Amino acid sequence: MSQVFDVLVIGAGPGGYIAAIRAAQLGFQVACAESSSYDDPKGEPRLGGTCLNVGCIPSKALLSSSEEYEKITHAAEHGIQVGSVSVDIKKMLQRKDEIVTKMTGGIQFLFRKNKITTLKGHASFLGKTADGFQIKIAGKTNETVMAKQVIIATGSKARHLPGIKVDNLLVCDNEGALKFDSLPKRLGVIGAGVIGLELGSVWRRVGAKVTVLEALPQFLGAVDQGVAKEAQKIFTKQGLDIQMGVKIESVKTDKKGVQVHYLDSTGKAQTLECDRLIVSVGRVPNTDGLGLAAIGLKPDERGFIPIDEHTCATAVAGVYAIGDVVRGPMLAHKAEDEGVLVAELMAGQKPHIDYNCIPWVIYTDPEIAWVGKTEEQLKSAGRSYKVGQFPFAANGRALGMARGDGFIKILADEKTDEILAVHIVGANASDLIAEAVVAMEFKAAAEDLARICHPHPSLSEVMREAALATDKRALNM
Repeated sequence: MSQVFDVLVIGAGPGGYIAAIRAAQLGFQVACAESSSYDDPKGEPRLGGTCLNVGCIPSKALLSSSEEYEKITHAAEHGIQVGSVSVDIKKMLQRKDEIVTKMTGGIQFLFRKNKITTLKGHASFLGKTADGFQIKIAGKTNETVMAKQVIIATGSKARHLPGIKVDNLLVCDNEGALKFDSLPKRLGVIGAGVIGLELGSVWRRVGAKVTVLEALPQFLGAVDQGVAKEAQKIFTKQGLDIQMGVKIESVKTDKKGVQVHYLDSTGKAQTLECDRLIVSVGRVPNTDGLGLAAIGLKPDERGFIPIDEHTCATAVAGVYAIGDVVRGPMLAHKAEDEGVLVAELMAGQKPHIDYNCIPWVIYTDPEIAWVGKTEEQLKSAGRSYKVGQFPFAANGRALGMARGDGFIKILADEKTDEILAVHIVGANASDLIAEAVVAMEFKAAAEDLARICHPHPSLSEVMREAALATDKRALNM
């Protein structure tokens, strides 16, 4: 007889494993199916999804390692004299892998703690019966299970360009770019988005000459353009060669490396020769092979699963979808919140997500983070607003850290003073943005932040000064 579960989660990435844990906390009998092994030495499926295995966590580990290397090479600015400095790529990757292994093991522990059954194999719908949904688990041994309710959390995969073969040796997507076996002297990156800039920054810091080719004419088009312009200026000064408005014609590989033939922004033919190439042009949802037709579901033309805007429910009662396979930003923390929301809805609670208060982060150096609308979006909507901006260069803590680049900008309603958005380019932006998220969730005014005592000296003082600046009363500028 098939096992019967109250809730079956398909996919053990951030959205999936968090959904499974929350559902188990609420008293449901839960199973979570995962098939991706991510180079597991035993070929076993690994929990954590793209984010933990070949995305967020390993990339941040490499970013941290490369930042430490760069700090040492600039130690003389602090009066610290060091000798010859070199980087051991193998050791750097080993550290990254150890962190990933520790984190995946942590999820396994949480599954055991919460009595969640792990189903090792690819899950697909076979149909629906009076008892629930019949689901096939195709792994080393095939089995069929039943679930009263299902959460689809299968995440996304790297988008590849037509005619460009990704072998993850010379031409790589995010997975291959995280396991270079040697330092490329010349690195090409197609795509000046989040992943391209982060991975490009990793290898630039440790010595690679990095050229970034972007098809769009505007740098970081989704980011507030004041922040984007400042970031582009800083990244260019650091040594990233960022070329906008290009058209990729072809990519060829040989024993010497990779040749990228493209047209620059003026239409002139150019060739980029590099040792390795990273293709980072966005991601697409993992909805293939789920057997959705067996229960009457169909993805849209882009591969996303249509859902109710507020509940993540699909058109089939009892089936939900969250994270990268549905509308909205492809962010791990967005998927996690949706996982919690669905589990709590199943338990009869009334959770809510304000998607305007979901923060975004780009882990470059300096980091970029924001929550809420850009100035361009507010102008387009006809919203009257005021701006408060304060530079890190006027902050004692930032100067002591040699991190004076960038600023914090607060956009507040011109009449009510409600905080509409906060945009940061600067050190520790990923942590500083959390204060802004809390403020916006509680509908705080800029004056509320301005009147809160912040520790001195700290980077957080820049947030307060930006809030004061919305009323033209910054104290330190």
